[in-house]
Amino acid sequence: MTGPVVVIGDTLLDRDVEGVVNRLCPDSPVPVLDETTYVDRPGGAGLAAVFVAAKGAEVALVTAIADDAGGARLSALLAAAGVQLYALPLAGATPEKIRLRVRGRVLLRHDRGGPAGQPGEPGEAVLRLIAQASAVLVSDYGRGVAGQPTLRAALAATRAPVVWDPHPRGPAAVPGVRLATPNEFEVRELAKASPGASRLVTASRGAQALRDRWRAGAVAVTLGGEGALLCHAGTTPLVVPAPASAEGDTCGAGDRFAAAATLALARGALVSEAVQAAVAEASAYVAAGGVAAALPAPARTRPARPAVAAGPAFPAAAGGDEDRIGPAAAGVVIADVRAAGGTVVATGGCFDLLHAGHVATLQAARQLGDCLVVCLNSDASVAGLKGPDRPVVPQGDRSRLLAALSCVDAVLIFDEPTPHAALSWLRPDIWVKGGDYATGGGEETLPEAEILRRWGGQTVVVPYLDGRSTTDMIAAARAGRGGTPGGQTAARPGATVVRSTAEGAR
Repeated sequence: MTGPVVVIGDTLLDRDVEGVVNRLCPDSPVPVLDETTYVDRPGGAGLAAVFVAAKGAEVALVTAIADDAGGARLSALLAAAGVQLYALPLAGATPEKIRLRVRGRVLLRHDRGGPAGQPGEPGEAVLRLIAQASAVLVSDYGRGVAGQPTLRAALAATRAPVVWDPHPRGPAAVPGVRLATPNEFEVRELAKASPGASRLVTASRGAQALRDRWRAGAVAVTLGGEGALLCHAGTTPLVVPAPASAEGDTCGAGDRFAAAATLALARGALVSEAVQAAVAEASAYVAAGGVAAALPAPARTRPARPAVAAGPAFPAAAGGDEDRIGPAAAGVVIADVRAAGGTVVATGGCFDLLHAGHVATLQAARQLGDCLVVCLNSDASVAGLKGPDRPVVPQGDRSRLLAALSCVDAVLIFDEPTPHAALSWLRPDIWVKGGDYATGGGEETLPEAEILRRWGGQTVVVPYLDGRSTTDMIAAARAGRGGTPGGQTAARPGATVVRSTAEGAR
């Protein structure tokens, strides 16, 4: 493999709600589910990307993410799974698929998010990514990403093997894909199969019809527990049986099949070898317990809570500050600014013991655009970075103090050591750092610069007001000293002296 595996398609926020049923609803003869726990995970193309990442491969996901709490949650889950997110703007809401389950069996599925929104244009970084890929998987869930004209042109031009996992509501595969992977239902819908024929005959005729129509190198029709049928050369298909029949949760089995085939092609396998490997992977996946057993640990479980979508990675506000704190508030701000053609600015840090140096940086950042979103390290994140005795001020108070400043339009709290997941969702036009990066280090030294390039954003630095340091303030308070924190000489009014970014964020 000489480049990353690139997954392109529609990503959903999937939720499995587990509960118990002990009674019927009094006003309608339907069961009442008492929720006990739930688990969030990326769905659609996001799930396929997570499967590739779980195999140790470098994977990049090109998908459309909405400016709402569901989009923020998806960004955090994907980052936790090791997926590099190249997010396109998405009009409308994040699509969500909620399965209500009792003892592991689905009682009801609830879909929400409304009609598919229009995905935005990909940037130059996305086009370079596709050109440099070792393999590309298009995971189409019928919500528009696979039909984006600029992406389709890049897919038609790439030399990497392309695997196309189609959807009946989606567009045709681009001509020349190496492998298409519809299931039986999709073949019947896409090829308009006549009723009455046997299972294998229907799959074989449908696969050949799609292969001719799409000018695809091969079409593999997945047959559930029976394996797959591969139409790739001549008129005689290859049937790849499953190694063992297994019953279980099949949710995500098609994504697992397509991901395994793509990864095999990226490593140089023949199409027939890739399909055999994919059948084995998908069969083992179902036998092992399906999606609940397959996801990496960071994305599998978390405590149940009544609010939907926000999740612990981007905690919502407590008290009366919901209008400016949390993913919902940040989403409204950035959506309004983008709709008006404005510039979104973001900055980040711990902001423990808010002081004049922080305020100077925030005011300078706000002047660069039409809104300022502050990415704030949560209590857990601060403790991991600075030790168990920090923060001094808890995240609820820190976020409310920041939100009270006139230069701050929204505050987004994140749990990770870095704001990379938050940035992937926010996609600010400008990311502001304060400190000595302005004195010759250059943008290449900024860890966020590469992420900003994914959507054409710019990282900048602003000077930091000298003589202010949270660490020195804490030390002075504990030592009982007065005067300027840390015994430093205060800067004259209005003077600015560049200091380190780590100092400025403390």
